[in-house]
Amino acid sequence: MGEDAMTMPGYQAYSPPAPPERKGLAVTSLVLGVVGLPALLLCGFGLVLAVAGLVVGIIAAAKGVGRHTAMVGVVCSAVTLVIGGVGVFFLLSKAAECADPGRYPDEPARRQCVEREFPFAQKTP
Repeated sequence: MGEDAMTMPGYQAYSPPAPPERKGLAVTSLVLGVVGLPALLLCGFGLVLAVAGLVVGIIAAAKGVGRHTAMVGVVCSAVTLVIGGVGVFFLLSKAAECADPGRYPDEPARRQCVEREFPFAQKTP
């Protein structure tokens, strides 16, 4: 009688619910990409976070779990890398300009250029 009850019309066989999607890598990529942008102000630490977010996001997207979240993380990380790269290029070009012996032939002139171009890097009294 127990077996007949399961196959009678109106009854459904029990099937366990599907396990929840594991989006840990995708969410990690998103967090690293978003946190990386303001972290650029911490001596470029955001570049490290953005590279990590990009790698983790690509891995998560390749696995296919949380693909949308992973792609948003990849985009945020890429934007952070572009902004950080432009910032690094700008700072290095200013430093190279101050080191040019044709423009600034002696040490005091170069030091004055550095103080003018990088006011945030001056020693506090």
